[in-house]
Amino acid sequence: MPEAKAEPTDDLDELNPPEPQDPDGLFLSKPQNVLVESGGDVQVVARVDGGRAGTKPSIKWFKGKWLELGAKSGARFQFRDSCDKDSQVYTFELSISKVVPGDRGDYRCEVTAKDKKDSCSFNIDTPLGTPKCPKFAQIAPNVTRDGAKDETAGELDFSGLLKKREEQAEEVKKKKKDEEEDTIPPEIWELLKGVTKKSEYERIAFQYGITDLRGMLKRLKKIKVEPKKSEAFIRKLDPAYQVDKGNKIRLMVELSNPDLPLKWYKNGQLIKPSNKYVFENVGLKRILTINKCSLADDAAYECRVNDEKSFTEVFVKEPPVTIVRGPEDQQVVVGERVVLEAEVSEEGAQVMWTKDGVELTREETFKYRFKKDGKKHFLILNEATKEDTGRYRIMTNGGEAEAEVIVEEKQLEVLQGIADLTVQAAEQAVFKCEVSDEKVTGRWFKNGVEVRPSKRIHISHTGRIHKLVIDDVRPEDEGDYTFVPDGFALTLSAKLNFLEPPKIHLDCSGRDSENTLVVVAGNKLRLDVPISGEPLPTVTWSKDGKVRSPGHTCVSPVCHLCVICVCPVPADVPDPPEAVRVTQVGEDWAVLVWEPPKFDGGQPVTGYLVERKKKGSHRWMKLNFEVLPALTFESTRMIEGVLYEMRVFAVNAIGVSAPSLNTPPFMPIAPTSEPTHLALEDVTDTTATLKWRPPERVGAGGIDGYLVEWCREGDSTWTPANTELVERCGLTVRGLPTGEKLLFRVVGVNIAGRSPPATMAQPVTIREIVERPKIRLPRHLRQTYVRKVGEQVNLVIPFQGKPRPQVTWTKEGGALGEDVHVRTSDRDTVFFIRAAARGHSGRYGLSVRIEGMEDTAEMRLRIVERPGPPRKVQVKEVWGFNALVEWEPPRTTATPKSPATPSMKADKRTMVRVVHVYEHNRPLRCTASELVMGNEYLFKVFSENLCGLSEKPGLSPTPPSSPKRVPQNSGALGGWGV
Repeated sequence: MPEAKAEPTDDLDELNPPEPQDPDGLFLSKPQNVLVESGGDVQVVARVDGGRAGTKPSIKWFKGKWLELGAKSGARFQFRDSCDKDSQVYTFELSISKVVPGDRGDYRCEVTAKDKKDSCSFNIDTPLGTPKCPKFAQIAPNVTRDGAKDETAGELDFSGLLKKREEQAEEVKKKKKDEEEDTIPPEIWELLKGVTKKSEYERIAFQYGITDLRGMLKRLKKIKVEPKKSEAFIRKLDPAYQVDKGNKIRLMVELSNPDLPLKWYKNGQLIKPSNKYVFENVGLKRILTINKCSLADDAAYECRVNDEKSFTEVFVKEPPVTIVRGPEDQQVVVGERVVLEAEVSEEGAQVMWTKDGVELTREETFKYRFKKDGKKHFLILNEATKEDTGRYRIMTNGGEAEAEVIVEEKQLEVLQGIADLTVQAAEQAVFKCEVSDEKVTGRWFKNGVEVRPSKRIHISHTGRIHKLVIDDVRPEDEGDYTFVPDGFALTLSAKLNFLEPPKIHLDCSGRDSENTLVVVAGNKLRLDVPISGEPLPTVTWSKDGKVRSPGHTCVSPVCHLCVICVCPVPADVPDPPEAVRVTQVGEDWAVLVWEPPKFDGGQPVTGYLVERKKKGSHRWMKLNFEVLPALTFESTRMIEGVLYEMRVFAVNAIGVSAPSLNTPPFMPIAPTSEPTHLALEDVTDTTATLKWRPPERVGAGGIDGYLVEWCREGDSTWTPANTELVERCGLTVRGLPTGEKLLFRVVGVNIAGRSPPATMAQPVTIREIVERPKIRLPRHLRQTYVRKVGEQVNLVIPFQGKPRPQVTWTKEGGALGEDVHVRTSDRDTVFFIRAAARGHSGRYGLSVRIEGMEDTAEMRLRIVERPGPPRKVQVKEVWGFNALVEWEPPRTTATPKSPATPSMKADKRTMVRVVHVYEHNRPLRCTASELVMGNEYLFKVFSENLCGLSEKPGLSPTPPSSPKRVPQNSGALGGWGV
């Protein structure tokens, strides 16, 4: 495949006109425009003058304005560079293989070296339909010398080729013009400068049709954004403010001129002064105060001064909404309406209703209705079903409450049964019963035959009460009457007893009186008195008001006899049960017991009904629908930590008694679970230290404390270790028998009682554990410890060992001084000196001993003070502008070696100018340089250590004279040395 090079040729002068060389530019030769056939190869060459660049230049190739070709290096795009060391000319080549129409366009070459930069542009064009003839070499064979055309000249028309070349040149110019006009407008650059999120760049590029996103970002990175300084504001508003609902907030700006006009805006609307919005002017400060912030004040605010603006946002935070009164438990039957009501602390608060942990929404078949009335919130179920049974919870951002709803199958409940009747002739008999559903109808039967209404018999249904009324009762009305509700397998029966008045049929044969009989004294009298009455009446004989047993006789001259009939007394409902009380409570249960009623109503008590409610509520919930024969009941499914009350009803054949007295309020609370991770921390000859963690489940009753107990191995008698509860999770048990193996256990105690015990798995032998003594000398005491005179020395050295070791301190093998204090505990020893003196320096030994085992440590203490002056300061040698000064160390250095020695020089003629020659000089000599010839000098030397310089310096005895003189204005110069 032929290759096209961007070298200037005579045949392409139209495309590559000669360019004058820039004397200040870096290019020796720039890349030239290239015309290449599609599928050919292109090689573009640029030469750079290395002498002008100063350093090795770097080059970048671009297509268009921003697309860098370095990222496309690979099979088609290749980059090479070389350097001629003699001429310092750098050659850079760009090679494109297999050119496609997409490679057409303008290219740019950018060279950078140090602080110099240069660039140039060139074009690569691929003609459409043009034969591959860059140098027109294929035209010559088709044209004769005399200008006559060959037979095939029509195919290669020279004028046509020139016309196409002119059209291509016009297209190139038009394309360059379009690209120059297609630059990004300045207002878009201003918009890009204010972007803070990376995603905004893509949105702006897509909105304004910018395709080269990478090039746009690279150009934006080079643009220096200079922050515009505000002329009106010294201090603007913060980006955002936050305030709690009901509180006030202050927005403040500071102006550069107090006379500037200022206006406040909220969501673009001008704010006027009022009780809610208060404007203040304090010097250059302008303050906007918003009182009693509400959710309506959550908005964007703006402060304008002429054409300048300052923006901010105010966020109003709502306080947590609490639940003042939660919903109550309800027990309904299928088809009834359920209304759960709750009251919250704020009006218009957002609440969420859930059932068994699942959120309730309006979209669920429109079954649930939500209603708000001020602070009250309602959840309404119009027709309850069995699936609606569960725990309903209302939740806010500050609390929650729940209630239990029980939906049962529709059952007919007998509120008042039919009672047996005993009536006399011509009286009225009324059978009455009451059921729970007023819509229920029924039929009446007598001895299995349905009763039909007539003039004497009336059947009525009023609400929940059903009546059968029989007027002018006759003996044939006696029998068993039954009421059968329609649609329920339930029957109510009673008996009608016809009562005939008791009557005595006495026939006396005496003439004196109808009821007087005369008999002879001593004779027997048998008196048969016929009687009648239904039921059979009871006969009582009496004499002179005194009751006689039937069958006894009395013989006297005159005997007055009378007969008394007693009829049965009708029955009634029983009295309420007595002594109702709660004997046991648990986490969600309670045991209720009671005693039978004193009066059973004339009929035996068949059982009892139990009801329950929350304290403060008026809604009672039945706990059993079948009567209980026992005198105890266990109530379950209660909420721990909630107060409840309970009551009991007695039931006999006649009906239900009045309710008993309510039990005192009680709360279901369970003991905590057992403490966890019980472990032995330490043991001695008479003590054992235990530690544990709180129970996993504490409950609503909390935890009051812990009890610790112990017993001997193999024994079951537990001895309490503490009489008062321990609140922390640890205890040291004292007074234990030495050498015994003991078991320990811990129980948690709260208002509900003791928790299950947490017992150690293995017994513990009560015996001191011997631990080898070990001194843990701190790292800073392993080297010489240096302090200044008068400072305080306070050192803490920890150690370990059991039992408590014996600690001994020594100094240089002897006893400590009286002003050195030592204080020792079980874990460490304290070495203390109130005011350190030089005499406290030395080696201190520490010994820790336990029953023949010992550990020792040594500490070196050095107390330092200011050193004395150096001795024998003298000038040993003088040459040129220099002088050698030597000295000896001071007699009292406070340390074996002075850390540093500064020296000074002074011009004796003036004695004014003192110059430091050396500072922190360790050798015992120094050289003073840059002296003035002819001047006399004095030298003084100070000693220095950690405490500072010596109070007095060492002076040179005689000022030396330089053997040579220099002009007087040379002066004395000082220098610093180390």
